[in-house]
Amino acid sequence: MKLSPSHLRRYKDIALLLWKYGRGDLARHIQDVNDELAPPPADTRHEDGAALPAHDGRPEQLAADLERLGPTFIKLGQILAGRPDLLPADYRQALARLQDKVAPFPFEEVESIVFAELGARISKAFASFDPEPLAAASLGQVHRAELRDGRRVVVKVQRPGIRQVIAEDCEVLADIAAVLDAHTETGRRYRFGELVNQFRQTLRDELNYEQEAANLVQVGRNLREFRRLRVPFTVPDYCSPLVLTMQHVEGCKITALSPLARLDLDGALLADELLHAYLKQVLADGVFHADPHPGNIFINVVDGAAELVLLDLGMVGRVSSGMREHLLKLLLAVSDGHGEEAAQAITAFSERTELHDPDAFRRAVSALVTRHRDSSLHELNVGRSLLLLDHHAREHGLHPPPELTLLGKTLLQLDEVGRILEPDFNPNDSIRRHLGKIMTARMRDELSQGSVYGALLEMKNFVAGLPGRLNHVLDNLGDPRFEVTLRSGESDRLIHAMQKIANRISAGVVLAALIVGAALLMRVETDFRILGYPGLAMLCFAAAAGGGGWLVISTFLSDKADDKHRPR
Repeated sequence: MKLSPSHLRRYKDIALLLWKYGRGDLARHIQDVNDELAPPPADTRHEDGAALPAHDGRPEQLAADLERLGPTFIKLGQILAGRPDLLPADYRQALARLQDKVAPFPFEEVESIVFAELGARISKAFASFDPEPLAAASLGQVHRAELRDGRRVVVKVQRPGIRQVIAEDCEVLADIAAVLDAHTETGRRYRFGELVNQFRQTLRDELNYEQEAANLVQVGRNLREFRRLRVPFTVPDYCSPLVLTMQHVEGCKITALSPLARLDLDGALLADELLHAYLKQVLADGVFHADPHPGNIFINVVDGAAELVLLDLGMVGRVSSGMREHLLKLLLAVSDGHGEEAAQAITAFSERTELHDPDAFRRAVSALVTRHRDSSLHELNVGRSLLLLDHHAREHGLHPPPELTLLGKTLLQLDEVGRILEPDFNPNDSIRRHLGKIMTARMRDELSQGSVYGALLEMKNFVAGLPGRLNHVLDNLGDPRFEVTLRSGESDRLIHAMQKIANRISAGVVLAALIVGAALLMRVETDFRILGYPGLAMLCFAAAAGGGGWLVISTFLSDKADDKHRPR
């Protein structure tokens, strides 16, 4: 850890923040969520069961404290505002204002940045430019403008000097995470250092407005088949790393819809198409908008038809082809209530640690998925189930990739959006229905002309080389010098097992010989008798019985000892 004055001041600020909010109802709620014992998010309670006041000032105070700490912590507050699995409703509502109601920076600095990035003054580049920001967030602010050709646009301008501030804050958070990872059991399980690195990379991507412009183009192209969804187009000549110019979107946030306005909407149809589009992005395209909180989704009515507009594509998730296959299997297992299959899917794409306990993990996942399957309509939430699966995996010695957490958070936010559009929306049913379509589309894509030709070429090479390989194998088998090579650890275990088998077979043969010999001696008349039977035969029977008992007991004890010391 660095001991410079700036770092020490930041360590102090973070320590005070954790001390202030780590001992009250907020910390208890987060712990209850982790223990899966939390009451519904909208109802925070005292330990004695009495309800807390809905607004005791602490949620607004937390938002103010994060805003005071600067853009990095404002962004952290924005992320927490989209996590109903972690925070109660009053805290999320207070943090939601950090999404677009942060104090703006002066218009003079906007003019300076636009001139430096676009090479022209605002008065020359635009027909009009509103000096009052439409919205101001942690990383930048947005202004209405009009191009010279009459197109109405919005211009997002990055806050001056923000990159250096975020770089220093992330360095401080990385130092703290390194200490926690090295000295706490929780840190070793959850790897806070990796979480900080992911947060840092997310901020780097969001600070590059050219990357966001490319995301808008790519996601817009992938969603062309969805008639009720739209992504704003960009103006490439007016975009740079610090300035983003895109189409002005009419309408309002879905959270601003009045109950009367909702009556004229087919909310279930909009919510279903939105969820279908995100499943396609994740499982088919491999690129998806990773921050679909209600503030980033506008609704617009064009010619009597409602459409949803996706905004703020700075945070985008990317999923590899192999990972898409695993996530598809996991979603199918969770939505159908198959716990064993869900556990196998997570284990397949997760890193195993020395703490991995497969049996306990399988039982925990089965219990969670069963509860999900038996939940009532208003309690169903696949996103929350995925986040809890990630939590269970880490508790049982697995380390899932970040795509699982990102997908769970995205589906959790989509569930919230769906219930705003239609209170009785059933995301579970929608997921099951659309997953079948996505699987069919994936199989069709994989059976494209190019992939079929590639498979045929592989088959041709395999068939052509098969006779030569078989001849080589048969020649080796006929060679008296044929050898089989094993690794040292495996050969030791194999030799030990073979010795145990040989010893037991030998003992069994001796006992069988005693029994056969005793049976033959029963017909030999002799004066030495035991219990009226030939004595020598009875001694052989007694030796066989004692030896058989000893063989059974020693076998049981030996196998039990081997099971205890066998590596998992």
